[in-house]
Amino acid sequence: MIDANTLWLLSFYRSSEISGALFFGRIARTLSASPIAHDLSRHFADESQHAWLWTDCIQQLGARPLLLEAAYQDRYLAAAGLPANLMEVLALTQIFEQRVIRQYAQHSRARGLAPAIRATLTRIMQDEKWHIRWVRRALADQAHRHGEDAVDAALRRFAEADAAVFSSTVNEHAERVRDIYNLTGRPS
Repeated sequence: MIDANTLWLLSFYRSSEISGALFFGRIARTLSASPIAHDLSRHFADESQHAWLWTDCIQQLGARPLLLEAAYQDRYLAAAGLPANLMEVLALTQIFEQRVIRQYAQHSRARGLAPAIRATLTRIMQDEKWHIRWVRRALADQAHRHGEDAVDAALRRFAEADAAVFSSTVNEHAERVRDIYNLTGRPS
């Protein structure tokens, strides 16, 4: 059986993956054929698959996903504002994907982790590594168009928003997160 804190976190992951799929799907519809459009379409498909993997994992653990009011990304956009162009979408994505893989890796090291959760985290982290690589390449191409200073500024802006959102999310759900990660302090 799955405890309430774990169910909440896995549902939170699922909700975030659904939001990511919807976001990238909307962006993919606006792009004409290009290497970025190709990779963004794969990214979109991965996010959708990840939502299904979390749904399946939760069901394997004998539960049903919780319906959460808002996803992590909703807070992200409130803190940083909407991206103004494709370069900013990529910068936001790079920072967000780095946060995701750090949190999934930390969760995968938790003591007493159910095998279904560990397998799901391991599977998804493989895709997350590719997400970070393709976005890094795409941002390098965007630096030629927008300038390295603009790319660096966008990365800093979204990194600051990420730190604020993560801190507020952890503070709001500290008891759930501490229990899940078996921590006495806060996750990084």
